[in-house]
Amino acid sequence: MATKAGERKDEVYEVLDLTEYAKQQRWWNKFFGKNSGPVAEKYSVATQLALGGASGWCAGYLFQKVGKLAATAVGGGFFLLQIANHSGYVKVNWKQVNRDVNKAKHQLKINNITGKPSGEVGSRVQEVKIFVKKNAVLTGGFAAGFLIGMAS
Repeated sequence: MATKAGERKDEVYEVLDLTEYAKQQRWWNKFFGKNSGPVAEKYSVATQLALGGASGWCAGYLFQKVGKLAATAVGGGFFLLQIANHSGYVKVNWKQVNRDVNKAKHQLKINNITGKPSGEVGSRVQEVKIFVKKNAVLTGGFAAGFLIGMAS
């Protein structure tokens, strides 16, 4: 419909507050959308095993190759630091090292009463447990593929 010049059409806009909605969503729902529930609801067992196995094999193979490189780099770095320390080029402040290690232990300390990690670590562990329980076939396929990838 056309409006006459000078007339203003009143339009009603609905204002949505997305901050509250976003706080209620899990991270995978934000990333994959609201249809990203358990894979078991969407795909057959064979598809889940194939998808999990293929992605696990790729991850295991890459982990093996990158792991060797990382281990060589870390080992070589420690070796060079030991040579530098014995030659007098590097002096280690062991009090500071002990203080930092104790601080890290305190942050990751497991609660003796409940036996569960505290803080954000505990919530992430819970999310992983829930995901594994809901997607057991996919997770099993991934684990098997990961081990095969590590062996190849």
